Amino acid sequence: MVDKLPSPLRRVLLLAGLAGSCGMGRAAEFKARTLVFPRDFGSHPDTRTEWWYITGYASSGATGTTGTAGTAGTAGAADAGARLFGFQITFFRSRVDGTQDMQSSFAAKQLLFAHAAITDVQGKKLWHDQRMARSTGASDIKAAAASEKDTAIRLRDWSLVRKGNEYNVVALGADFQLNLQFRETQPLMLQGDKGLSRKGPQPQQASFYYSKPQMAVAGSLTVKGQMMAVEASRGVAWLDHEWSNEVLPPGAVGWDWIGMNLFDGSALTAFRLRDKSGNTVWDGGSFRHPKMNPPDRPHVFSRGEVIFQASRGWKSPLTQANYPVEWLVRTPADYYIVKALVDNQELDSRGTTGAVYWEGLADLFDSNNRHVGRGYLEMTGYAKPLRM
Repeated sequence: MVDKLPSPLRRVLLLAGLAGSCGMGRAAEFKARTLVFPRDFGSHPDTRTEWWYITGYASSGATGTTGTAGTAGTAGAADAGARLFGFQITFFRSRVDGTQDMQSSFAAKQLLFAHAAITDVQGKKLWHDQRMARSTGASDIKAAAASEKDTAIRLRDWSLVRKGNEYNVVALGADFQLNLQFRETQPLMLQGDKGLSRKGPQPQQASFYYSKPQMAVAGSLTVKGQMMAVEASRGVAWLDHEWSNEVLPPGAVGWDWIGMNLFDGSALTAFRLRDKSGNTVWDGGSFRHPKMNPPDRPHVFSRGEVIFQASRGWKSPLTQANYPVEWLVRTPADYYIVKALVDNQELDSRGTTGAVYWEGLADLFDSNNRHVGRGYLEMTGYAKPLRM
């Protein structure tokens, strides 16, 4: 992939050394502050790592209804005779510390990456693609730019732009296209301590982090030239925005994470950071019922309250990595069972961020084995330790 990049960018990456240049020096301590919007919807180029992450699902091509975002519903009705798809798109920004004082117009001050994927549940097929470009300032706006004023990210022919209470996404992959609109149905949700989410024992091991669950989805998905319309009542999505200087404490090789939209309008987040032996280094998460007040502050889980216990695994034929694709996840809200809808949802992004990870659509069952939600499961550091 690097060999296919424009030659100026290829030289910058080879000379700067992406992995080392994006993490030089000691990370600064993150301190709690009041997030200010719409400013904090935008980019934070003074921090090392940032991402905007949208996951969701939609059914297309048959009769049947799903619960409207934020209201009660059942996935069974949505799936009856319909074609179910999961989708995700992530835009990453990475600060290159070693080039910040360079005056050259070729100096990559920020690197922007994007990953997108569609999962065809019935066909048990995953399509994914990726993009990467450097950002040196205003002159690079056609290739790569991330606004500091609001969510407005452009990476060549991919984009994520917020307008009012709606986000517009365009991603043109080799075998698929996303052209989707995501509309807020609930207030945003601040993770951690009013938006400051701890990721380890040291003050610098933290991120600013908010979520927008239960977003309504409309637009279209195109796979192999076949376009499928997505109606607003037939899709639900989740948006995360997170920025930090250090999200992996010493000894951590990756994480396990779920973001689940429950059919009653609730939202569940749970995560753990994991060492090479599979032991939990740090954990956390949150739960919000739609009637919680104030709505931006969910019940936040304390360290030690989230337990991930694997119950079934799958071995990747591509990387030979073993991923747990079914979990028992214990939280203060309930004990949940998480089941991947397709085992093979491994993404190979070695051409951009350098990581191989599993990220895919999964169903959520409560302690009474009732199907109560659906969302995304993400697992990193199984193929090789994650570097950030």
